[in-house]
Amino acid sequence: MFGLVGKFTAHAGRREALIEVLAAASSKLPGCLSYIVARDAGDADTLWVTEVWDNQESHAASLKLPAVQQAIQQARPWIRDIARVATTEPVGGLGLGAP
Repeated sequence: MFGLVGKFTAHAGRREALIEVLAAASSKLPGCLSYIVARDAGDADTLWVTEVWDNQESHAASLKLPAVQQAIQQARPWIRDIARVATTEPVGGLGLGAP
């Protein structure tokens, strides 16, 4: 498995719009086992996105999907910063099944 943890910082007042776009774009991603968008409890402009994929190739392929490209273009004006906080190797847990 392949995992990512990303930190998205929205422009002031745009976090909820960014949540809508990210959550909607995650509905049909081949190879994606988990895609969680979460508000930062202490910062009104920050979101955390945690992803789990069957492999790194599925993640790379998803970035080429028309729906994902459209979501990126739609969300770009609302994003002040994106940081890849961690690349992980998920090994199991609730919702992921046994390794």
